[in-house]
Amino acid sequence: MIASPGATMGVDFEQRVDYDRLRRERLARARAALERSDLAALLLFDMNNIRYVTSTHIGEWARDKMARYVFLPRNGDPILWDFGSAAKNHRLYAPWLPESSWRAGVASLRGALPPDTGTTEGLARKIAGELRDRGLGSGPLGLDITDVPTIVALQAEGIEVRDGQQVMLDAREIKTEDEIALLRHASGMVDAAYDELYRALRPGVRENELVALANRVLYELGSDEVEAVNAVSGERCSPHPHVFADRLIRPGDQAYFDIIHAFNGYRTCYYRTFVVGSATQAQLDAYKQCREWIDAAIDAVRPGVTTRDIALLWPRAQDFGFDNEEECFGLQFGHGVGLALWERPIISRLNSLDHPVEIKEGMVFALETYCPARDGYSAARIEEEVVVTKTGHEVLFKFPAEELLVAGTRYYRGVDLLGERPRAEAAAGGVDGQAVAGTST
Repeated sequence: MIASPGATMGVDFEQRVDYDRLRRERLARARAALERSDLAALLLFDMNNIRYVTSTHIGEWARDKMARYVFLPRNGDPILWDFGSAAKNHRLYAPWLPESSWRAGVASLRGALPPDTGTTEGLARKIAGELRDRGLGSGPLGLDITDVPTIVALQAEGIEVRDGQQVMLDAREIKTEDEIALLRHASGMVDAAYDELYRALRPGVRENELVALANRVLYELGSDEVEAVNAVSGERCSPHPHVFADRLIRPGDQAYFDIIHAFNGYRTCYYRTFVVGSATQAQLDAYKQCREWIDAAIDAVRPGVTTRDIALLWPRAQDFGFDNEEECFGLQFGHGVGLALWERPIISRLNSLDHPVEIKEGMVFALETYCPARDGYSAARIEEEVVVTKTGHEVLFKFPAEELLVAGTRYYRGVDLLGERPRAEAAAGGVDGQAVAGTST
């Protein structure tokens, strides 16, 4: 058991996240998945796979560069060709792999170094040499992501190139105890961000200001990276644009947020919906329906059910205003969460009805639902993250979402102050108007 969830200091008096164990278990799972495949080795450019195999990280700025690559053979330690001085840093401070695992190397940088520089040919020669030295011939070699010139260069070396991403997704599908603890901590940080957002939501604030606030809270709490804070309000709620703007919040607006960040690499995808000042019946009805859809999905989660069983609990595209499942993909949705935002399983009526995947103990995934309101522009969006346990599930998110929360100043009519109790107090001359106005209804 991991003690003191949410603690980040290393201490001597209790067992917390064990990073040595995390490194060992992730690499062991990657090796086991490779052994189960028919591949001789993996060549990985995806930053999430690189971190999973080598437990190295040089900053989120490197995520879209494809500047680093790791070679994982069936017989031997992984070799990471890293960006410049990072290799020297690893030789000094990353003792969990031998110094020979850390090498400086240059890839094509998504084509910024064009083929005529010889960069891709040099990379391919290195990989061909490593395969030969280990008696692995010319492959087959599994790749996760790369550019076309790199694939062409590898094939020119006589290497058979195949898909390696599925092997890594096999490895990462079931989370270790330490991975789940890090996912839980990342979720707790977003709980805090939502508390601040709820306090700040009011007429006159802009969506981008709320995005800035959430970023500040998360970075101060130790986030590796705030990948996105989507803030959507008012008439922007339906259809869902999936991005924030500089829109001014007004009284009566519905507002929903998606907070995506990482703690020690482990991510969140965390929606919550509010209304500012007061709620209409249309907004309340949409939220109630959205909550019913997600609760039905959560209640179904346990080992042995399939993604099809969950997807069937959600409405068809045509039931909430869309022509087909592609048009509403990502609205009634489930996706694995780990080092990447979207891992296995992916749950949707688009793919899960005909290609069901078994739900297994140790999976961690987010479930999210969406319901447009009948006013034509408001909408509700809710998301919960669950861990599949031996007998069912555990929900990781804690910020309340059972009912639609009203944020900002609560507006009351004068007649609202004349309920039976305030009326009796008024007759006795004892009404404290300020106190009554501040109570909830």
